[in-house]
Amino acid sequence: MYFIRTATPDDVETIRNIAETTWWATYGPILEKEQLIFMLDEIYSARKLASQLTHHTQTYLLLVEGEKPVAFAAYSPREEDPEIYKLHKLYCLPETQGKGYGKILLNEVINKTLEAGKHTLDLNVNRYNKAKFFYEKLGFEVAYEEDVPIGKYWMNDFVMRKKL
Repeated sequence: MYFIRTATPDDVETIRNIAETTWWATYGPILEKEQLIFMLDEIYSARKLASQLTHHTQTYLLLVEGEKPVAFAAYSPREEDPEIYKLHKLYCLPETQGKGYGKILLNEVINKTLEAGKHTLDLNVNRYNKAKFFYEKLGFEVAYEEDVPIGKYWMNDFVMRKKL
């Protein structure tokens, strides 16, 4: 049994723990260790997450299985175009993959996007991440490629888009 709830600033460590576990499983094979450590510290610092949750710059949804949070998604309107929503993050603990939780969370983000009266959802996915095929099965298409600097590193991504 599971349920989805909106995260609060009290969930910062929960989000950090899920991110830490899933990032090593997801990006360990495609990124160098130093880059992975740097990016985790940069994107998932307690300070940054607390700010996003407190100021509502990103909405985080937690999927809770039993009593344990096992997956999360984060989304917001795009800064440069608030008519388009962006899925910033979607991670499920490795032991829960295959249970459909990623699709469930993504559908919840789609519902929230539609409730806001918007009809386009974007996301970035690393060009070497297997998740690209997951998103394609759910109707996303590559819109363009984007290289995003993070410190001295680069995120080499596809920007994928779905019309809702």
